[in-house]
Amino acid sequence: MSVPTILVLAGKRDGALDPLAERAGVSHKAVIPVAGKPLISHVLERLEEAWDDAKILVSIHDPAVLEHVAAVRRLREAGRLEVVAAEAGLVESVYAAAQTARWPLLITTGDNALTTVEALHKIAMVGEERDADAVIGVVSSEAIQQAYPYKRKGFYEFKDVAISNCNLFWLRDASALAAAEPFRRGGQFAKRKGELRRAFGLINLIRFRFRMDTLDGAMERLSRRFGTRTVAHLFADGKLAIDVDNQESLEATEALMAEDAQR
Repeated sequence: MSVPTILVLAGKRDGALDPLAERAGVSHKAVIPVAGKPLISHVLERLEEAWDDAKILVSIHDPAVLEHVAAVRRLREAGRLEVVAAEAGLVESVYAAAQTARWPLLITTGDNALTTVEALHKIAMVGEERDADAVIGVVSSEAIQQAYPYKRKGFYEFKDVAISNCNLFWLRDASALAAAEPFRRGGQFAKRKGELRRAFGLINLIRFRFRMDTLDGAMERLSRRFGTRTVAHLFADGKLAIDVDNQESLEATEALMAEDAQR
């Protein structure tokens, strides 16, 4: 398995102040306190554990907010971490960071606090084993509900399964960046139907709306549309899809961390 460059997206969505950050009195959600540490620390510690020689890029709008994060200082001093400037949108930030990356590129987010070493290794292995250009990590709605009884959680529904993504992506090389286009503007498709139609195409959108395709079938259609072999890997661990996105997911994350600590 090739050691990937790891990109952690930790900027502001559309440049706006996140409600959780505002409540905590900080400018970026990535540094709100979660279980006694800045949120991004949990992510960086798992990345550090997963590979002892992987280069880590952290994309953020204001690098100064990371100066007090011990994990950032430690990895920087070891020559393993570089902070890069985030751009206006998510996809633009990926493109900008990728200019300095060695391939393959593994992408996650600064709020993905429940990610695991096993999941990080698995998505990289899947990319190579399935000869994919891009891999998207997903979890079923049933697995998420088993991990934590979510009251408010949106899912993408297919013919065979309803899923949520794990904020975990793997790209083989620069040509695979085409697979990131559907996530431009943060992937907020429910509010931007026109952008969804332009990204996926009208026929694909209709098929998705009426759940005409299985998950794998939909990935095959998207692969043809963007000229990249894109596959989805269905993880069994529902916790992987719980990122710190609102108050409910913050509480879920801390509760699950406390359970793990007691084991």
